[in-house]
Amino acid sequence: MEYELREHTADIAVAASGDSLEAVFGAAADGFAAASCESVPTETGERFSVSVTAESREALLFDYLDELVYLRDVRGELPVDHRIETIDEPADRPNASDDDPAAWSLEATARGVPLTEVAAREIKAVTYSEMRLERVDDGWEAYVVFDV
Repeated sequence: MEYELREHTADIAVAASGDSLEAVFGAAADGFAAASCESVPTETGERFSVSVTAESREALLFDYLDELVYLRDVRGELPVDHRIETIDEPADRPNASDDDPAAWSLEATARGVPLTEVAAREIKAVTYSEMRLERVDDGWEAYVVFDV
């Protein structure tokens, strides 16, 4: 999985790719962390869990990244070293349907680095502006713009 930061007018964008849906979500989240600071201490911070549900695959990516912004603010920690444990699609659950508002779900973990230990740029929010998530020949690609 990989990501690349891209300038975007007054904002910053992350172009991410991965060989699976879990990998591209993790790369987008790592891009969020990289957009937030120059370097991350490797020795500090405890892992914590993140659970998100949404009505579509794209909404799941948006809601996951939005949850990371929220957790950063509430916990006073920058989420880094993202691990996507599972992404459940509606077809993975026999009683779910695409009409179910929580048809998609994600379970992940991240390491929370105290904001006092990083020189962080404030990412205000994830946006739907130009957002895309699509399957490509060798996996998945995502493009997400963050409001700074």
